[in-house]
Amino acid sequence: MAIDRQKVLETVYASIEMINEDREDKESRLELKEETRLVGRQSKLDSLKFVGLIIDIEQRLADELDIEISLTDEKAMSQARSPFRNVQSLVDYICSLEV
Repeated sequence: MAIDRQKVLETVYASIEMINEDREDKESRLELKEETRLVGRQSKLDSLKFVGLIIDIEQRLADELDIEISLTDEKAMSQARSPFRNVQSLVDYICSLEV
């Protein structure tokens, strides 16, 4: 089954918006852009918030799109380039999975 990229992107954005709701400082909020960094020096997420984001995305994918996946499995962790670099790479990775 092919995964609808736009729906996955909207799901990731919804999870980002959930994190942004907890941030009073507008400078610390994540932008809803495909270029938004999720890990690394330029990311505005600490490790705990990043894990929370991934868990929320997995849950939303299951609840809203009926896509049951684990984003922290061996396949994701063994990629030469991390699928967690930015929103675009994460969405592309999710869409590449066979569900």
